[in-house]
Amino acid sequence: GVTRRYRSAAGDRTALDAVDLHVARGEVFGVVGRSGAGKSTLIRAINRLETPDAGKVFVDGQEITALNPAELRAARRRIGMIFQHFNLLNAKTIEDNVAFPLRLEGRPEAEVKGRVKELLAQLGLADHAKKHPAQLSGGQKQRVGIARALACGPRVLLCDEATSALDPQTTA
Repeated sequence: GVTRRYRSAAGDRTALDAVDLHVARGEVFGVVGRSGAGKSTLIRAINRLETPDAGKVFVDGQEITALNPAELRAARRRIGMIFQHFNLLNAKTIEDNVAFPLRLEGRPEAEVKGRVKELLAQLGLADHAKKHPAQLSGGQKQRVGIARALACGPRVLLCDEATSALDPQTTA
């Protein structure tokens, strides 16, 4: 199983203790628990934003924990991540935030613009394309994060409290 410990002056803390998890293709799987139980650490270990102290992580048949930096970047292109605190680029517009991963992949600009327009429309954000994150509500920022995570058509989507900031209008 996967183990992740944190060491500090206050003492050691185990966030993940030999966790074994298998999620089949097409399956939706949720992890619930109290605050501080290690849910975010687990999700971050799956795409190796956190490196486990012990154990191996496989995503779509590939051992993520064994990849070098270039291989890890390539693997992450197939893994979408919706962050708990959005992680939006505040100096960029909403459309540029959603376009960011597509441009990193070197997609043609016409494809980028079309995909961004499609996602913003799907998530009720078309009227906010030229705004910046500071001009949006928490729920709107969360939807921008969702659009960005879906932009490249990931094979795996990891969500860290993806609906925590959504408003009733969006979740109804």
